[in-house]
Amino acid sequence: MTVLTRSRSISSTAAIVADARFFRPPRPAGHVPRPRLCERLAAGLDGRLLMLSAPAGFGKSSLAIEFCEDLPEGWQSLWLSLSRRDSDPGRFLERLLDGLRQFYPGLGDEAMGHLKMRQRHQPFAFEQWLDGLLDEVAERLDANQPLLLVLDDYHLAQNAVLDRCLQFLLNHLPDGWVLLVTSRQRPDWHLARLRLSRHLLELNEQDLRLTEDECLALLTSQGAKLDGDDLEGLLQRSEGWVAGLRLWLLAGQEAPAGAGVEQAAHGDESLIREYLLEEVIERQPPEVQGFLFETARFERFCAELCDAVRESHDSASILRHLQAHQVFLVPLDEQGQWFRYHHLFSDLLRTRGTPSLAPSGMHLRACRWFSVEQALRAGQPDVAASLVQNLSEEQLLANQNIAMLLRWKMDLPDSLLSSTPRLIVLYSLALGLACQLDAAEELAGNLARFLPAPDAAQQRSLLVQWQAINGLIARGRGDIERAESSCTEALTALSPENYGQRHLCLSLLGNIALVRGDLWRARGLNREALEMAQRGANPLFESLVHYDRARVLQVRGETLRAQAEVQKGLERLRGVDVPRACVARARLMLYQGFLLCMRMEHQAARVSLQAGIAEARACRDISLLIGHCALAALEGREGRFAAAFAQLAEAERLMHIWDVPPVYYLAMITLSKCELWLAQGQLELAEAWLPRLEETYAGEQAAAAPEFHPLLPLCIEQQSAALSRAQGKAAEAEARLRALLEKSESQGIMHVALGARLQLVSLLRSSREREAAALLDRALETLQSGALLPYRELLEQHPQWLREQLATRSPDTVRELLELLPGAEVALPVDAGAAEALSSRELAVLQLIAQGCSNQEISERLFISLHTVKSHARHINSKLGVERRTQAVARAKALGLLR
Repeated sequence: MTVLTRSRSISSTAAIVADARFFRPPRPAGHVPRPRLCERLAAGLDGRLLMLSAPAGFGKSSLAIEFCEDLPEGWQSLWLSLSRRDSDPGRFLERLLDGLRQFYPGLGDEAMGHLKMRQRHQPFAFEQWLDGLLDEVAERLDANQPLLLVLDDYHLAQNAVLDRCLQFLLNHLPDGWVLLVTSRQRPDWHLARLRLSRHLLELNEQDLRLTEDECLALLTSQGAKLDGDDLEGLLQRSEGWVAGLRLWLLAGQEAPAGAGVEQAAHGDESLIREYLLEEVIERQPPEVQGFLFETARFERFCAELCDAVRESHDSASILRHLQAHQVFLVPLDEQGQWFRYHHLFSDLLRTRGTPSLAPSGMHLRACRWFSVEQALRAGQPDVAASLVQNLSEEQLLANQNIAMLLRWKMDLPDSLLSSTPRLIVLYSLALGLACQLDAAEELAGNLARFLPAPDAAQQRSLLVQWQAINGLIARGRGDIERAESSCTEALTALSPENYGQRHLCLSLLGNIALVRGDLWRARGLNREALEMAQRGANPLFESLVHYDRARVLQVRGETLRAQAEVQKGLERLRGVDVPRACVARARLMLYQGFLLCMRMEHQAARVSLQAGIAEARACRDISLLIGHCALAALEGREGRFAAAFAQLAEAERLMHIWDVPPVYYLAMITLSKCELWLAQGQLELAEAWLPRLEETYAGEQAAAAPEFHPLLPLCIEQQSAALSRAQGKAAEAEARLRALLEKSESQGIMHVALGARLQLVSLLRSSREREAAALLDRALETLQSGALLPYRELLEQHPQWLREQLATRSPDTVRELLELLPGAEVALPVDAGAAEALSSRELAVLQLIAQGCSNQEISERLFISLHTVKSHARHINSKLGVERRTQAVARAKALGLLR
């Protein structure tokens, strides 16, 4: 609402008659006059900007109203109460000009015409428009009648474009105009020059808090009678918050007869909590709400403490958001490092929040952080080191909170790091997991200083721990023979209770078995690791084993079983105290995205991959390479090559920042680039790099495949065959593919065998169709295992031929391929009555499935449990006669249930 008022020397009645739309709200009932603040504002009228910036309920608008009513002689005021609709700069400027015309009739007739003619979807030169208007205003200003322009609740309309408009207005504000802004969020304006020239007066939360006398005046005006401890407690808890005191008074009025404010001061604060929930908490993004609930238990906190407690790396940015949006954050130092919440706000968070982290785990992490940090700040690194070495290998390997350990390492002298075997082992493992192999090896070598040990048991313990670390370092460097030897020897001597290092050795040996194509050994090692994790009741280790098992199953070509294994791992992490940034969950989400790509469920794959990348990045885990490479391939298949190469560039950038040796990632990323170049038709680039990769990983002195791509040599051969096909070298391509097919089948690596067989089908289809059909039949025998992506070339380039081949088979056995054929109309039985019987909740779930939401996202959006989502999904599939999410969406669209 736009409000126009003039000073007391000008008839307010006349102003209202002039245009009833312009109305400034009256002072609220029971308003406590604040002359001390009005005097400060009056002193700021010599400048350009008066800003009242504070959280909800601190009386910003009431103070602005009081100030406008008591403006000095001759002053006029124009009041604009803003709403979200005013975020459109054109609408805002139209309202502003409409209000100004009440003072300056006929102002900006041409400018108003331009605004009326503009189209919202088209760009508009707001700065040029304002420049012309201000020139016209300057000609009509009366020095004896200055104008106060009030923008109330600016945070409701604020956006980047409107900020720029008002920045321009502020920079060119004519003499005789002053701007007064009330907002819960500081506008994104450059105000340094205004501050320096004393043209800015800002009142913040600290200034707007009621003084003790003002609190007493408010209570007295409402007939409240409090004294002694009751009064002191109420003043202390309210911290001068106007809305809090008013809501207490309202609660006292609504209390049972005889109770009154005296009882309300001790009892129910539901009105206050309802106000805070509606006006503050529910208006924040989900990640900020989660942060508020997780940190509410601490009386004081800083970004580093919050990162440690939440096991995350975004606390500093969230704290900046809370400061910018004035969310009841109270600074405790001049440097802006330590904070607390307003007492009433933290009380609400504690009672209404459901932290994702168990309180016991949070306090343990906070205790550890405070102990180490305070020791470092006190200049006692030896005390800090003794606290660090109380960590167990299980905590390090399961939680992998490497970033914190490495940060503490920067503050510990090198001599202290190697002062005890315990510190050497912990930091060698941390450096090894962070891919700092040289530093890990150098530090681990210091264990020799403690040999010979005082007794045989300690001697054996030191040696076996060194062997485990040596195995980790050797695997990172690609020396799988030394890695296998070290891990095998370590396993024979490690104590059964040493779950952490035993898990590490079993995982490394399983990965080496995959590289060598020994799938039976890899399965046996996975089984042993799972049994050990279950004995130790460690869900993080169990979920990591499920990740390893899923990778083995996928190599064997069993995509659906691999998906089930990933789900087991994710289920194991639910309902337990899992860190926000968890390596196990990150890897499972990444691999789930990869498997969804294999199932050609692209939207769901994208969501899972992006979530996995974000979590792996927070953990500093290089498994995010899987996510970036999978996303790059997905973008390439959809023709977005710039986005695909951007994914690979981001992966390389992170590897450089983390100082990861190229042996971990370079070949993996280069192979992904070769696949994209082939898809683009840039054969010369693929031809330049594929032979180099082949020589490195398949030559006489072949290097071992990196940890996150154990099938790299076979995939290089597969891409080399594709290059030969693209170059028209059919005989060479066929020879490569047949050799690859024979090798992969002999090792049981059916994932690669399927891809090679289907490439042969495409190659032979036009010249030797019967042989191609026979090869396709062999491929279709494995269709029930779930891999669909290898059929992509046939589906897109030879759909009619594939349809003819599938026509000879039972529709039930090739259902998924039939539904992926472009324009295919598959005659499968549909129970239309059952489809019509979908409940409203099932339809809501189906709508979100069609948008590509995961089960967890559906649970959060519809406020139902994950179990209920899965039940609805099963019922939907059953009623529609389908088995997969993509089929359900396609069938629903065919029936008109979805658009």
